[in-house]
Amino acid sequence: MNAFLHESLPVAQCAQDQATQFFRNSEGHWRSERRYYTLKSGLIQEVVSQLQIRFLQAGDAELQLLSQAHGLEIVIPCGVGITWDSQYAGPSKKNVTGSTVFGLRGDVLYRDRGFATPKPITAQYTFPNPNTMVLRTEYDGSVFEEEIKLISHQYRTRQTVISRAGEEQMIGQYLERRIA
Repeated sequence: MNAFLHESLPVAQCAQDQATQFFRNSEGHWRSERRYYTLKSGLIQEVVSQLQIRFLQAGDAELQLLSQAHGLEIVIPCGVGITWDSQYAGPSKKNVTGSTVFGLRGDVLYRDRGFATPKPITAQYTFPNPNTMVLRTEYDGSVFEEEIKLISHQYRTRQTVISRAGEEQMIGQYLERRIA
């Protein structure tokens, strides 16, 4: 798309176009190595996960269910389905498997569940550049600020800062390597 046409699109449509491309570029199998730092206690939790990210197009059954969960009467044009298998090390050794669905329309990201809730939630997102998606999610008195950055075709970094009542509680830092 040439620059003139891109500038003439509404801001929400530009964000949606960038997110669509970002989701397509994130599709695949990833190994995620991350650490969660609990700031008050100093507790550090290490986690290794296998992630499978699938691009979803309008009309996909998972996006239709997501739309229903949010009580929307609109079509969600695209999204991603993510499944994971995680091994927690350190103080809370456990294995966790799960899945989630993200869908977007305009500058709103719809999720079937939040980081700390099984309820459907929404986030605002922006793109400071085409390879970096920034999310801001608020619910139950907490704020989740996340940056996901594609580093070439092979790597992604993520950082999540979780705050409550204006005070940072936890930081999650991730390095993800594409396996396939």
